[in-house]
Amino acid sequence: MNRFRVRLTLIIIGMIGLSVLTAGLFMAQTFRNNHLDALQDNMLREMKIMIAKMEWPTGNTQDVYTYFTETAKMYHDIAGVRVTFIRGDGTVLGDSGYDAQLMENHFNREEIREAREDGIGREIRRSDTTQVNSMYVAIPIDPGSPTSDYVRLAMSLQDVDESVGELWTVVLIGLVVLFILAALVSYRIARGLTRPLESITRVAQRIKNMDYQARVSVRKTDEIGELAHAINAMADSLQGQMRQLKQNETRLESVLDNMINGIVMIDREGTIVLLNRMAEEVLGFSARELVGRHYAEAKQQYELAQIIQEGLEEREHIREEITFYYPDERLLEIHLVPVFHTREEFGGVLLVLRDVTEIRRLERMRSEFVANVSHELKTPIAAVKGFAETLLGGAVNDPATANSFLQIIFDESERLNRLIGDILELSKVESRRVPLQLSPVEMSPFVARTMEFISSEATRKHISLEMSVEEGLYVEADEDRLSQILINLLANGVNYTPEGGKVSITVEPVHKSGVKDHENYDMIRIKIADTGIGIPKKDLPRIFERFYRVDKARSRSSGGTGLGLSIVKHLVELHKGTIVVDSSPGVGSTFTIELPVLHS
Repeated sequence: MNRFRVRLTLIIIGMIGLSVLTAGLFMAQTFRNNHLDALQDNMLREMKIMIAKMEWPTGNTQDVYTYFTETAKMYHDIAGVRVTFIRGDGTVLGDSGYDAQLMENHFNREEIREAREDGIGREIRRSDTTQVNSMYVAIPIDPGSPTSDYVRLAMSLQDVDESVGELWTVVLIGLVVLFILAALVSYRIARGLTRPLESITRVAQRIKNMDYQARVSVRKTDEIGELAHAINAMADSLQGQMRQLKQNETRLESVLDNMINGIVMIDREGTIVLLNRMAEEVLGFSARELVGRHYAEAKQQYELAQIIQEGLEEREHIREEITFYYPDERLLEIHLVPVFHTREEFGGVLLVLRDVTEIRRLERMRSEFVANVSHELKTPIAAVKGFAETLLGGAVNDPATANSFLQIIFDESERLNRLIGDILELSKVESRRVPLQLSPVEMSPFVARTMEFISSEATRKHISLEMSVEEGLYVEADEDRLSQILINLLANGVNYTPEGGKVSITVEPVHKSGVKDHENYDMIRIKIADTGIGIPKKDLPRIFERFYRVDKARSRSSGGTGLGLSIVKHLVELHKGTIVVDSSPGVGSTFTIELPVLHS
């Protein structure tokens, strides 16, 4: 901006100087022309006086030369100018300063030619005789005669040139002074014009650097003020647009980061330009590692790279399911969608990664559940149908047989009732449609009441029941559901423990901090152990699955539906607890439940 200010100052000074110089030239030339015109008028008057008083002898005798020479000298002494008398044919008759007989013919002199043609002739030139810059003025004696003689006066222009020189000196001095004043004034004017422009430029630079809060201080209403208002309006508009863009970007980032599907954007060149958080988890790479790199450099498995390449080449929607083995094994549903910026401009592809491992597992479990339910229902229904047909076929007439068959039908009906009840219960628990009625539960009397429910069966099988519960232990829980959990586990222990065995239940506090304080504990631990047949190690991971039985024959003979442990697990999870099992075949099993004391 300083360079512009200097240029503007120089332009203003140059324009002022050029104007003054032009005016000086015009004034000097006008002064000189006016001065010469005045001299010419004076010389004309003097020549007319001479013509009126002189006699004009004819011929070219010596006396004529003498007469005109003396007359010229006389008038020279009077007027102070050089006087020359010239014959019509150009012969010089007399001159006040030189011998006329030695002077060349003046017929073709410019002033004589003009006087012959126009009546008055004037010429400014350097005299060949006097070597002085002079003005010559000539008029004819008889203007009407083509052979008229002429009178010519010549005056040196040295005084005129000196006057013009003095004028030029004054003009130049004034011009220098004016230049100095013009420089100061021009600089102030240029600074006044460029200062707001500098402010506007600084604000524009800040806006360019994305500082949209910069504003120009507007003090004028001229064109520069209008420009400042326009800059401020542009900054306001940009600030609003950037605020809107940032809001949209924040919303988009929030949506992308919280999507349950992985999103990967790949441009038409195959460069990864966008990767959300779920895609990072699915692919096992961070966005910092992948964004800006070609998809082939991502070290993903071959099938995914092939799908991306096919999508970039075919520009069509592709849907596939691929099993990924890194960072862990999972099944991904891949949707590859082409992206077009316009109808014809291809922008790349959008890769949507959806983890369907759990969905497929649930679908498989649903299928297995339907198959298991069908299988479980088939046996009692077939038994009821078979025995009913036997009774209808005539066995009803035999009281002993009829009684036996009716008892079997009744038992199978009970089994069906239990099975359907457990299925409905499991369905409610899994769908979390079971509201927990939480209340403080004192564990010692609660466990004692629970064990009474299975005491008769344990007594029948000569199985001893043991209880070890610290006094004063409380837990916040749904008493009915907690009772259901313990009864299921104790009943299993009794059912799968041979006669003479033992089933025990232990309840103790758990301190997370490691400091054992009877009054300050975070969780309680419930252990239910038996000395039964145990569970093989290979079956332990699936023991809580629906309808899963280690020994199907013994499970059915015990009257179990295969859903008890599954119900137990879901009820424990509803209480925000955990359950694990430790078992050895022939030694027994131990189920360990940990429940939080308080629910937030």
